[in-house]
Amino acid sequence: MDSIISTFHVDWHAIIAQAINFALIYTVLWYFALKPLKKLMDERSATITGGLDNAKKQEELLKAQQEEYDKTLANARAEAQTIMKDVKKDAEAKRAQLLAAAQDESKQILENGKKQLESEKVKMLDDAKKELVSLVVAATGKVLGDNMSEKIDTKLVEDSITKIKA
Repeated sequence: MDSIISTFHVDWHAIIAQAINFALIYTVLWYFALKPLKKLMDERSATITGGLDNAKKQEELLKAQQEEYDKTLANARAEAQTIMKDVKKDAEAKRAQLLAAAQDESKQILENGKKQLESEKVKMLDDAKKELVSLVVAATGKVLGDNMSEKIDTKLVEDSITKIKA
């Protein structure tokens, strides 16, 4: 070993001094540089890990919200379809009701028209009968002349009215 020391010119005192310098510098660097740097890197790693976890949670939350949105949209569409069907049914019922009311009204107008025509017909027939009776009386009076008595005149009018009614 002495031959190695003499060949390489190794001085034990210098090696021990270098070891103490190294230990001292290592301690100072560890305490002032490596320890805070390690702490900073651990904090940064924790922040990054937290951010990644938060991103995963946000992504899951976004997927859940999208699914909820899709479900709500599907429900709204189904509800809109139901409402539209109900509105169509109500509209058809209202249409049928209005159509029935219009038909009833037209029937009533038709019946009123028939009644009015019937009353006009009866009135015209009565007027025609009266005129016919007066014509028959006048014609009979001309045929028989002044020989006609009140009794015969009345009997002829009644016979004429009876024949007209039949």
